[in-house]
Amino acid sequence: MPRYLTKSRFKTALECPTKLFYTGKTAEYTNTSSEDTFLQALAEGGFQVGELAKIMYPGGIEVTVDGHEAQELETTRLLAQENVTIFEAAIRFEDLFIRVDVIRKRGNRVELIEVKAKSFDSTDERGFRGARGGIDGGMLSYLQDVAFQTYVFKKAFPNLEVDSFLLMADKSKACSVDGLNQFFKIKKVNGRSSIEVSAKANASLVGDPILTAININEYVREILELPIEASGVTGYFPEVVKRWSDAYAKDQKIVSPVGAHCGKCEFKNTASEQDLKSGLYECWLDRKGLTPKDFEDGMVLDIWGFRGKERLIQDDILKFGDVEKSDLGWKSEDEDFSHGLTTRQRQWMQVSQSTPGGKSFYLNKDLLEEARSQWQYPLHFIDFETARVAIPFFKGQKPYSNIAFQFSHHEMQRDGTVEHKTQFLSTTPGVKPNYEFVRELKKAVGDVGTVFMWSPHENTTLNAILDELNEDPSPPVDTDELRAFILSLTKKKEGGKTLHEGSRAMFDLCDLSKRVFFHPLTKGSNSIKKVLPAILSSSEFIREKYSQPIYGSDQRIKSLNFANQIWWKEIDGKVQDPYKLLPPVFSDASEDELAELEMDDEFEINLGGAASTAYARLQFEELSGGERFYIANALLRYCELDTLAMVMILEGWFAVLKKRIV
Repeated sequence: MPRYLTKSRFKTALECPTKLFYTGKTAEYTNTSSEDTFLQALAEGGFQVGELAKIMYPGGIEVTVDGHEAQELETTRLLAQENVTIFEAAIRFEDLFIRVDVIRKRGNRVELIEVKAKSFDSTDERGFRGARGGIDGGMLSYLQDVAFQTYVFKKAFPNLEVDSFLLMADKSKACSVDGLNQFFKIKKVNGRSSIEVSAKANASLVGDPILTAININEYVREILELPIEASGVTGYFPEVVKRWSDAYAKDQKIVSPVGAHCGKCEFKNTASEQDLKSGLYECWLDRKGLTPKDFEDGMVLDIWGFRGKERLIQDDILKFGDVEKSDLGWKSEDEDFSHGLTTRQRQWMQVSQSTPGGKSFYLNKDLLEEARSQWQYPLHFIDFETARVAIPFFKGQKPYSNIAFQFSHHEMQRDGTVEHKTQFLSTTPGVKPNYEFVRELKKAVGDVGTVFMWSPHENTTLNAILDELNEDPSPPVDTDELRAFILSLTKKKEGGKTLHEGSRAMFDLCDLSKRVFFHPLTKGSNSIKKVLPAILSSSEFIREKYSQPIYGSDQRIKSLNFANQIWWKEIDGKVQDPYKLLPPVFSDASEDELAELEMDDEFEINLGGAASTAYARLQFEELSGGERFYIANALLRYCELDTLAMVMILEGWFAVLKKRIV
């Protein structure tokens, strides 16, 4: 089988040329990346965008034959026509091979169109330029992708003129029809997923275009004419591409320097995973003499929120044991821990694996007590699940509009009584849940008590629904009531100026955790999925309470989805992660795919998360009643655990304050 440099491999080489040697060798090297998997494409609406794009170019012919050579011959035959539109055209030049989403040929002029589910705003006058006039960093990889395709096409067909386009979801365009997404269903045949496009789907019925094609000739020209830079490589486009394609064709490893970019390498496994090799470990062994054990003990690559990794690596400061306080930019004021943890203090505790006072974890009891004194009972713990997809679910929405489809709500009384009080889940296709979501949330948290969230996601979600209410041409009759409730719970800033702050604005427990708590097991992260296992491992109170089957018991802790659940479990001396005790959201997805979907942190909600993907499946995919029930039940359990996790974390902290809750 020929070894071609394709556009996906070109993208891989831009990240790190050495990766070309590891890619595709699934039986030899670990690859943790699930990019382009069914679940992730479904989560963002990539399948649907591709099919919607075809409707915008009626009469197009798709190249569906198997095999590189047959695909190339079929494309060449079609391009011999004076006028033709081709989907998935196959173009080859030497060892370069591409599949072009859409080619539109008129005479000797060709429009090369790359379709992306990524959103942009066509009214932004800067286009794809940054504030200083250079190509925007967030768009560079997409533009380089099209530049590569344009380069290959021009080499293969030098007599044709090429105009390059990106066709993307336009955030300035509102959907003019309801149920647009329902034109594109996911079907599974013999275990394989495919798109089934409704027979009704045509240019007139899909309404006003929400995808916009933008000419990117100037960007492509700039990329092809200026030197290209990648890890260990600087050169002009043709020579760099030639070097990469030759190496890949001959299966030769390109030796590039290690650096901070290695932190995102997908060819990584743990020391316990010996069935497959690790490309990451190979690189660091060859370049720096480091072993998998060194990675286990902690590397500069692992330092939480640290922007100086490249500098330290260049100075051969590689392992935690090599790092000194000065390397982190330590200042005299960092010696004072009384005002809340700074980023540098958290980084030093992670690197040194120690805390002030030599305790196994750090908790600033004074600041915690100060925060606690301002809370009002009952305490409400809420977690939202939301979805944003490229093709809107409802008329009037723009691409990637917010859909709030689920929440969980735990309540804690002053005496420590805990109850899973309420929940909301809306998954019915074609039913817009946002306003009902707010109504049910209002009933749940009432008018009294502090409301907790973990990260700003809940605040962002409610503010988005507030904007939706304000812009709705046919708002619901209870708009004023809904607006007042949202304003009471949220805060909003713009340009450093506070636009509003509710009298009962939600309290961010994640922000509190950053300031008052550190445990080595979190590895610096403040994700609730890292903090919870750390609390379970260190709190005697949590062990005693939740090692008993009391959760989901009418006599102890009431639950809407569990019965007599034991949350604290230990196997081989290791406390089990409660999230691992739950059945997967999808019974037909691998553990690696689900883990990739859940990779997020406290700063950014991963839009391809399992819950968001589940909602998309329930909207797009043809599922049996049993499958729908399974997914919905799993969603309810996971969301409930998210709010219970907040409860457990606070209980663990309160126990340290020696005000045990019984």
